[in-house]
Amino acid sequence: MKKFNPATNLEQSSHLSNQYMVNPPITDSATYAFESGEDMTACFNGKKEAFLYSRHWNPTNMELSKALAAMDGTEMAWVTGSGMAAITSTILQICKSGDHIVSSMTTYGGTFAFMKNWLPKYGIEVDFVDITNLDAVKKAMKPNTKMVYTETMTNPLLQISDVPALKEITRNTEAQLVIDNTFTPLIFSPFKFGADIVVYSMTKFVNGKNDATAGAICASEEFINALIDVNDGTAMLLGPVLEPLRASSIHKNLFTLPIRMKKHSENAMFLAKKFKEAGLKVNYTGLPDNTGHEEMKRQMNAEFGFGGMISIDLETKEKASEFMTCMQQEGIGYLAVSLGYFRTLFSNSGTSTSSEIPEDLQKEMGLSEGLVRYSVGLDFDIEATYQKIEKCLKKMNIV
Repeated sequence: MKKFNPATNLEQSSHLSNQYMVNPPITDSATYAFESGEDMTACFNGKKEAFLYSRHWNPTNMELSKALAAMDGTEMAWVTGSGMAAITSTILQICKSGDHIVSSMTTYGGTFAFMKNWLPKYGIEVDFVDITNLDAVKKAMKPNTKMVYTETMTNPLLQISDVPALKEITRNTEAQLVIDNTFTPLIFSPFKFGADIVVYSMTKFVNGKNDATAGAICASEEFINALIDVNDGTAMLLGPVLEPLRASSIHKNLFTLPIRMKKHSENAMFLAKKFKEAGLKVNYTGLPDNTGHEEMKRQMNAEFGFGGMISIDLETKEKASEFMTCMQQEGIGYLAVSLGYFRTLFSNSGTSTSSEIPEDLQKEMGLSEGLVRYSVGLDFDIEATYQKIEKCLKKMNIV
């Protein structure tokens, strides 16, 4: 059996209809003409495929969606104006009042807040569990469970979800397995391991430039068509469409993703080893003694490495704040949220991207108040970068 290769699939998706056009054209039309009134009627009744309005489809977004579907091995994809738009549209397409969701306790703060604070107002119940505890996932399942939600590599604790095992739990139920693969594009191919739907914040590694917010939903043709149905499709009616100019830019950036992910991983591995040698509490799945190391090896596409995300624990938020300020002053990168940028970004997760999670729950999930999360950049001289980091560590008497 031929091995699934996401990078090769991505390259092959770049076939252009016009051999003289290196990049696909940007279609900035909001609406499209039909040959006849009958054609328009058929399109609105779902009996004819056509471009009708850019909130539904437009040619530029479709080209990006095809590339993403090829990369993830799904039948179709659809792109949105933000990662949260992809997540919320997927959830609301699947779940209605009276339904139940089992979600990883460790997840992006915005996702947690939507599930914890927003969904209950509309009668959708959510139970949060340790996603690495499969018995806990099984016990949380109910007859009305319609979704199991997690991230392949969780934010910010970098736990690795056992996608095949989670699929076995949902297999004979009505629950859809939804996986957020934002931290690990190309490194993981969740759909090939049993995920029903894969979502992304393309703002991060997929685009890689932090100049746009965007999201994606990769799934079956049936699900995407239902999602954008003109009568009751959640995405069609809520209108979270991605602007075509941004879609074109992201599409071009997408083809450098294989090279970028390798370099992010290479640099992150270098820093992780240095942090470990310095005696710091470091969390990186590429280290053999990491709790998620073997699980990641079992599922990953090894040629892209273990990813660009690292965390270290400085125990208190005061130390974390002082350390991050020093790093920014030394030119290591930026004290900023988000990830996947070509410069290194760092933040104190408990007070930033996970601040929506109550402090008691942060402690329960094992999130230290002094945790500093790194999104390691594409630094050409990563050794010089570490020397600057070490300068800050020594200045604070941490090493």
